[in-house]
Amino acid sequence: MKVTVCRKEHFNAAHRLHNPAWTEEENTTVFGLCNNPNYHGHNYELTVKLKGSVDPETGYVYDMKKLSTLVKEEVINRFDHKNLNLDVEEFKNLNPTAENIAVVIWNKLREKISPDYELAITLYETERNFVEYNG
Repeated sequence: MKVTVCRKEHFNAAHRLHNPAWTEEENTTVFGLCNNPNYHGHNYELTVKLKGSVDPETGYVYDMKKLSTLVKEEVINRFDHKNLNLDVEEFKNLNPTAENIAVVIWNKLREKISPDYELAITLYETERNFVEYNG
């Protein structure tokens, strides 16, 4: 029997979508207002999903307190109220699109969570725009 457990978190961060190999005109055409050289911010909503077997002794798939702590240490403490382009090492040379942010989060958590669990990340950049990554 496989069950999915979910942890929802929130963080605020600024970023600029920009490809340094392109001209300013190309960047503006592709990224529009998201290419603002002074950056812009989002109130991100993050859902971390783990799918696994229910432990017959605890009744848990995964200890949610442990998952909460892990997400706070690996994601929230590192991304919240940061400029992703300037303050987060993974985005020094990687465009911080929602897609890339979700992949970075997945990779950070995958390192700390047993492969016995299926891991999925859902990241809302806005109420209407979100991405999912399952590895």
